Amino acid sequence: MYDLYIMRRTQIYLDESQGERLARSATAGGTTVSALIRAAIDAYLDGPPSSEERLRRFRSAVREAAGTSPDLPPGDEYVEAIRPDYRIRERALRGNDSG
Repeated sequence: MYDLYIMRRTQIYLDESQGERLARSATAGGTTVSALIRAAIDAYLDGPPSSEERLRRFRSAVREAAGTSPDLPPGDEYVEAIRPDYRIRERALRGNDSG
């Protein structure tokens, strides 16, 4: 019934509706109100990261991926190399085949 780790006792105030809803949910789930509250706290704390954390993770991933495709030319060279093809396609889409 009790977890094998030490817990800190914390009191919170719930309005009547919250208490009733938690009790019903705990009964339906075969658990305790305390277990539901702990699960809700874990879900909140483990929830989606802040925008700063997402940006930090993105930048870290970009740094980790840098240089992983040594066979590709540098970005500016690649863009310049594909530009003529892009221009040809753009002219064809517009119906203007003149250079």
